[in-house]
Amino acid sequence: MPEWLRDSPAKRGTWVECVQQARQVLADRLGEIRRDAGLTGRDIARLCGWHASKSSRIENARTPPSADDIRAWCAACGAEAQAEDLVASLRAVEGTWIEWRRMERAGLRQAQEARLPLYERTRRFRSYSSWLVPGMIQTHAYTTAALRAIQRRRGLVDDVADAVEARMERQRVLYEAGRQFAFLVEESVLRSGIGGPEVMIGQLAHLITVGSLPNVSMGVVPMRPDRARWPVEGFWLYDSAQVNVELVSGYLTITQPSEVTMYAETFAELADLAVYGADSRALITAAMDSLG
Repeated sequence: MPEWLRDSPAKRGTWVECVQQARQVLADRLGEIRRDAGLTGRDIARLCGWHASKSSRIENARTPPSADDIRAWCAACGAEAQAEDLVASLRAVEGTWIEWRRMERAGLRQAQEARLPLYERTRRFRSYSSWLVPGMIQTHAYTTAALRAIQRRRGLVDDVADAVEARMERQRVLYEAGRQFAFLVEESVLRSGIGGPEVMIGQLAHLITVGSLPNVSMGVVPMRPDRARWPVEGFWLYDSAQVNVELVSGYLTITQPSEVTMYAETFAELADLAVYGADSRALITAAMDSLG
């Protein structure tokens, strides 16, 4: 993601616009295939067995087509040979940006389980958070409070208990040999949490425990008025292959090497501002005392 896109929620919205443009390119291609076949939108609808308005919504990029929609469209136009390339384009767009409502439409558990293969193949994890404790080092109670809040806010099916267990299961990679973890959290994360004082005290104590693991670096970026690098959106770096960013409206995946490098450089800058060891434990303990 370019540097200018990080500055504000309004500018982050520009990324969504770029994704919409990519969807429009795909829609335009489907329109070209229809016209080359000498068919109308109503013809497509009749041949595919759906309402005519769906053809219009797809071709105007108002409704993203599914892979099956694309295959049916190409079959109706006698262009089956082009279907898989178009499906690949669809997957690329979906993989880059997924709205929460689409990602979580089958429930929170599935969304948690979907990330497990990525965790299992990663050896070096780097996580920066400016608003919540990273999921990999959350307690059961903290995760329950966080996912419950999401479930209620978004009006999702209530599979919170199963989703919590899925996240707890995913945490096993933290204790597997051959993996390294570097966590950075803003000091504000320690003092503004979720679930109430008891949940937060347990979570903060867990951070101290996790920070003592030999394969874990636990850094806290102190609050101060003269920082050289301001807080940014929370993100995860998986080896040097991929970055995931959680934004208000959706889940962003970045694989472009130059953009992954930018996030790695940002992580390094924030890591230079953080404190570790006894100093980080002092900040965590002070946050616990303020809750007690």
